[in-house]
Amino acid sequence: MKTLKPLSFEEANVDSQAIFTNVKSKIGMVPNLYAAMGVSDKLLGGFLNFTETLKSGKFSNKEYEAIALATSQANDCAYCLSAHTALGKMNGFTEEETIELRTNSIADQKLNALVSLVSEVVESKGHPAENTVQNFLGAGYTKAAFAELIGAVALTTITNYVFHNGGFEIDFPKAQGTENLLTTY
Repeated sequence: MKTLKPLSFEEANVDSQAIFTNVKSKIGMVPNLYAAMGVSDKLLGGFLNFTETLKSGKFSNKEYEAIALATSQANDCAYCLSAHTALGKMNGFTEEETIELRTNSIADQKLNALVSLVSEVVESKGHPAENTVQNFLGAGYTKAAFAELIGAVALTTITNYVFHNGGFEIDFPKAQGTENLLTTY
């Protein structure tokens, strides 16, 4: 059963309606994911605030999208892979690079250290190997970046889990290699 369905503006409570209006004014639409998260204005508002805070942190927009792509790949989320592929391309990645980020095979060593750690954090449920962490730090990232990576993984995992429990339409161009994920949820 898919519990979390996108709310229309009229179905949302007054606080979620205000958030929807703000999101629509910024990006021109309310993505289905946010409309589903809007069942709880606390979840959606808190998510958006924490996202904004982290995006002002140690990672560039490209690195933030790399984290989201690697997390969404590890969590098998077709919606978020599609959304972050589109956002990654808007931030300068090619389609091929977005796939390489998802498979920890990007040629850029610093980005590869980043996505390798992200994948391991997700797959190990937060217990990455020391050598993977040291590789990340050795690539030029700081301990503060490591802490923020954990936060970014958690935020992306929230969106992955909302989609898994909603199964709603993907309102972004579908990312390559997600066909087998689309029928899973």
